[in-house]
Amino acid sequence: MGSKSNRSRRYTEEFKRDAVALVRSSGKTVTEVAREIGVSAEGLRNWVKQDTIDRGQGAPGELTSAEREELRRQNREQAEGGAFPANRPDPTTMTPHNPTRQALTRIERASPTGCQTPL
Repeated sequence: MGSKSNRSRRYTEEFKRDAVALVRSSGKTVTEVAREIGVSAEGLRNWVKQDTIDRGQGAPGELTSAEREELRRQNREQAEGGAFPANRPDPTTMTPHNPTRQALTRIERASPTGCQTPL
């Protein structure tokens, strides 16, 4: 049994590009190349798949690296901008099993207008 670390390792974009190029040019399987360069086969397989998408050869609807990065940027901006105030729950996460939602439902039922305060 090989020694595995539970920690994720980060690889540079250059290393990933070189690894993908090695898979494409060597005629070896992804697993063989992964063993040779010391990365997980699944990780290398993901790099090859993403490279295929970035080349415009992916399935419809799959996001390129640039599109993924843009979504990350937008999500960061939204999180930093405070789309939902910190002291109020996000209404999209309220469910019947969510205690906050249950409390709001009790307040709505107790109020004759369905609101806690008059408008």
